[in-house]
Amino acid sequence: MAQNPEEKLIEFVFLVNASPQEVYNAWTTTEGIKTFFAPDGKIELKMFGDYHIYFFPDAPEGSRGAEDEKVISFEQNKMFSFTWGFPPMLPELRANQKTIVTIRFFETENGKTKMIFRQTGWGESEDWQKGYNYFVSAWGKSVLPKLIYSFEVGPIDWSDLPDLSEYYLIE
Repeated sequence: MAQNPEEKLIEFVFLVNASPQEVYNAWTTTEGIKTFFAPDGKIELKMFGDYHIYFFPDAPEGSRGAEDEKVISFEQNKMFSFTWGFPPMLPELRANQKTIVTIRFFETENGKTKMIFRQTGWGESEDWQKGYNYFVSAWGKSVLPKLIYSFEVGPIDWSDLPDLSEYYLIE
């Protein structure tokens, strides 16, 4: 993980044991996100299409997870970007702010994917810092390890979550 001193960002660079097309599809389709990101969602792969991730699909509307995110841009098998909001523990930011996630996919010589994950658009207040710290951990110890796991072992069983510690991207 690196942080540019001029622009605060979260960045992870890592390998996934799958082709860029497979990894891209995992991020950009409803069926794909169910294998690693959340039990359900709604993805419309078009500019400003819905990018809804339902961590709690049976919860009431507004409490299911990331329910108002949008696709920003995409290039098939190469790049995908979307808005990303804040957890309920930061209600002011959750109601009024977004960050941007951009993911790039590069094929390696051995058929794997080098993935560059960046989250940008951070403010400087204490709440913004809390959000930043939250997402360093959420991406590095949960979402991205689940992605790696899903291609190494198989799709996540949402009723019996695996131990992901060997896949962590941070300490």
